[in-house]
Amino acid sequence: MSNLLPRHENQDAASLNRRSFLRTGLGGALFLGTVSVTASLSGCATAPADRLGAVETRMDASYRFRFLTADDIDLFEALLPAILGSALPAQPNARRMAIAGTVERIDAGIHQFGPANQKELRQLFDLLNFGLTRITIARVWSPWPQVSTEQANGFLERWRSSGIGLFNNGYMALTKISNVAFYGYQENWHLSGYPGPPDWAVQALPQFRTS
Repeated sequence: MSNLLPRHENQDAASLNRRSFLRTGLGGALFLGTVSVTASLSGCATAPADRLGAVETRMDASYRFRFLTADDIDLFEALLPAILGSALPAQPNARRMAIAGTVERIDAGIHQFGPANQKELRQLFDLLNFGLTRITIARVWSPWPQVSTEQANGFLERWRSSGIGLFNNGYMALTKISNVAFYGYQENWHLSGYPGPPDWAVQALPQFRTS
């Protein structure tokens, strides 16, 4: 499902941190907040994963997660093959390494966001990780580690084409963060067809430039 995202001009880190990343509105913010509180009370992971999850597949296990929880890592490990598609290596070990590195850069990038945007993303991830809302709202029946690429692609397409703004914006947040973390990495520059990161990527999420 790898696709070129819209270009966003004249957007730097400061302006991004001041704006609502998901543009949820009051109703959406209240809904996400309620889900997030319920998820935390139900026992969903709330602390950063430290060295757990994707990093264990890498040769260098020194990276410490500062935002993503173990559940978030499972979420992105399921979604990245659908978002990035054929841009990921075909060889299994190289593919695992590419996914692990991208998840680490997602964590490093979000860590540099402002508190307001971190809060919104935490609520979005909680909605997708909490079993009840994962099933009823995302319509993903299995836990993320058991979700196939086809099922992940179906979820992304439903949210992309939904008439509900919260779902559209959630789709954009997930794909934008993932694409920038992947294509902004120097070893993947050639996959974008540019000598460096795509201009839209640098302008949209400058936090990832040094991740």
